[in-house]
Amino acid sequence: MAISFDNALGIHEQALVARSQRAEVLANNLANADTPGFKARDVDFQAMLDKATEASQGMSMERTHQSHMDVSAGAGSSNELLYRLPHQPSIDGNTVDAQQEQTRFMRNAMDFQASFQFLNSKFSGLSKAITGQ
Repeated sequence: MAISFDNALGIHEQALVARSQRAEVLANNLANADTPGFKARDVDFQAMLDKATEASQGMSMERTHQSHMDVSAGAGSSNELLYRLPHQPSIDGNTVDAQQEQTRFMRNAMDFQASFQFLNSKFSGLSKAITGQ
């Protein structure tokens, strides 16, 4: 009987990918904290996770008629970056709040580590099941 890694690993693999993409965006925001006119961006992690869950469960939306909206591209895309609304934008038009970005980056790093540990425990469990321990 073959092992389905998609079923065995759950959503943790997609969560790691999404969290690493978010880390790149947040690091870019931090790197441009002093760039005039730079607009802070972020990804919608929950939307990315929802799309990955739908795809893994086979419940993704499908365009069945030409007049239906194409949900696989455009505004509903999970890879689309969103602009963050600033609490207090700077005079030069930069919307990056360095302290909030650092907080978000560290939170994302902790969430990445948690997802990694869940994935590691899944592999450990599969390894033990295969070896009969």
